[in-house]
Amino acid sequence: MQSDDRARILGKIVSVAADQLVVELHGGSDNFTVVGFDDIHYVATLGSYLVAAMQSDYVVLEVVGLREKDSGPERRKTAQMDKISSIKFLDVVPVGSMPIKGGSFRFGVSSFPPLYADVLYAREIDLDRIFNVETPMENRPIENATDQIIQGQIPHTIDIGTSSVFKGYPVKADVDAVFGGHLAVLGNTGSGKSCTVASVFQSVFMRQQAHAAIGAAFVIFDVNGEYRRALNELPAWVQSSYFKATEPDVPIEPASAQRQGQEMIGRFTLPHWFMTVDEWALLLRASERSQQPALRTALGLTTLFADQNVNPDVVVEPVPEQDVLATLRNHVLAKILLSILQSDASSPSKSDRITSLISTFNTPEITVLRLRQAVGVNYGQLSDSEGLTEHLTTFLIDDPVLPAYSNQPFSFDKLQAALDLALYYEEANGNKQIRDYCSAMVTRLKSVMDTPDYEFLREDAAGNDPLLNSADDFVDRLLGLQRTAGRYQKQRQLCVIDLNDASDEIVELASSVVSRLIFDRMRRADPRNKMPVHLILEEAHRYISEKPSRFAIDASQTFQRIAKEGRKYGVFLIVASQRPSELSKTVLSQCNNYIIHRIQNPDDLGQIRQMTPFISETVLRRLPSLPKQHALIFGNAVNIPTTFKVREAKPTPNSNDTQIRDLWYVPIDPKLEWQV
Repeated sequence: MQSDDRARILGKIVSVAADQLVVELHGGSDNFTVVGFDDIHYVATLGSYLVAAMQSDYVVLEVVGLREKDSGPERRKTAQMDKISSIKFLDVVPVGSMPIKGGSFRFGVSSFPPLYADVLYAREIDLDRIFNVETPMENRPIENATDQIIQGQIPHTIDIGTSSVFKGYPVKADVDAVFGGHLAVLGNTGSGKSCTVASVFQSVFMRQQAHAAIGAAFVIFDVNGEYRRALNELPAWVQSSYFKATEPDVPIEPASAQRQGQEMIGRFTLPHWFMTVDEWALLLRASERSQQPALRTALGLTTLFADQNVNPDVVVEPVPEQDVLATLRNHVLAKILLSILQSDASSPSKSDRITSLISTFNTPEITVLRLRQAVGVNYGQLSDSEGLTEHLTTFLIDDPVLPAYSNQPFSFDKLQAALDLALYYEEANGNKQIRDYCSAMVTRLKSVMDTPDYEFLREDAAGNDPLLNSADDFVDRLLGLQRTAGRYQKQRQLCVIDLNDASDEIVELASSVVSRLIFDRMRRADPRNKMPVHLILEEAHRYISEKPSRFAIDASQTFQRIAKEGRKYGVFLIVASQRPSELSKTVLSQCNNYIIHRIQNPDDLGQIRQMTPFISETVLRRLPSLPKQHALIFGNAVNIPTTFKVREAKPTPNSNDTQIRDLWYVPIDPKLEWQV
């Protein structure tokens, strides 16, 4: 043992167990203080660290308890003598090790110190290694899009706060580790979660003397309308977008004075034709057994008739078409019209239904004008029922296969007619009860069409915004990307989607659809894993639930897939919730790092215990009493589980790991690796 180590000895290990060690302090101390060669050290703070020398390593010990015991038989002595003569013990747990002569701290131990091993107090240089505060920024020249070499620095860590035990001591998180995986921020309401989330992404952009984090892309699902203000004091080079999803009749508040020129403002629109069949089922609460098949047929019919703009009052001579879709269109209409003709309805009713149907869905061969004479009513009968039947029969085909839904733009209003057409088609094929089975879904569709909160979904298919025609273009706008001169340019780093006042159903739908579109975009990117995206999910328990959704399709399935596969493509979740026990266990289990604020609910505390088997019970017991803005952080972003005061928020496969630092900290007008 080195001489300065001998001077730091404060006691010896007198008990070794699988879960805990006991250190007996040397006599002569009256209040758990040790006079060292460098300072006076108080070692009775829960959560403080000691070290025990073992061959070439120090074993780092965390103090989890302290007690004292009288040293001898009863005799008269002063209170001061009682303090000095009592034997003092520290209960400690081994948390990691580090080389005695320099080197990095390693979390976890493979062997325990032996009985009667000497225990030393930790110096500041030991704490530097434990907390990883000594890694300087890396000087690196980077080539930009115009092939210029720009000198700059890339940070290894970000400041997240200061230690609760070692006052003023910085707590830092590794950039690649904290942002190269999923992060969970958990805690009761009012414990400081939102400020922590804001502080985390603010710290990315506030680094001095470093390449700016121009390559970052944060998409914030702001269910409480609180994050826009948190951007006010970001540097001027940080560009953002703000999209308001609710209150379509209320003007959007303009950008703050600090963000003038740095924030793009607009209404949040989510073209309904970007949705999958499962997402439509979520929206319309379609049951799996009877309603979803009809919904699939209806959506397929929107594809079949997507480009049909036939004027019902103009006769177009038939052209011999080899187009399979044209043949299918005629078959579907003919099948339905024949079913109406053969029904028990009155002739006027048949005439009205046929006229109404082909006014919306028609082909060059089957139009209102062509059929007008045949469906006219004379003396209570159709004018030419037999001739119409003979004409329509010529369009029937054997074993037709309707096209699947292909996400082609269509009018939202047309879906109601397409659903009606699908029900007619099912009835024409013998399913006479289908309309009764689907009545609730039809009613639900009408409700969605009439509810103002769904205005963001009812995009005009004939609109002039070219960015809404392609899902990739839609996602690129959210991520601040623009294709110019055959390459991508990064224009914005932050996107806030304001879902304040939106119902759980709308939040669930919007967040899952947008997240799925982003995930699909990242999966198709070439090369992949070169444009990291972070989705900030505020109040995540509202739409990433462990229990089945109240709606037909569980939107949490989207986030579970991102949690399991997102790392491969550079899509990461930052999940914030006040009810971890209600969150999807799949999503929580895939998080690499956790920041835990005050939690008092027994169910939530139980969930935290299941997530953290390697953290001492003493630390977990302190969670219910953590002050506001204080939290416990653990995971691969920090060397050791640490209780800390969060940094003040101002204003509050091909399966390589994503190299976050290399992709974020780049010069202005960076050379991006995506191929157009």
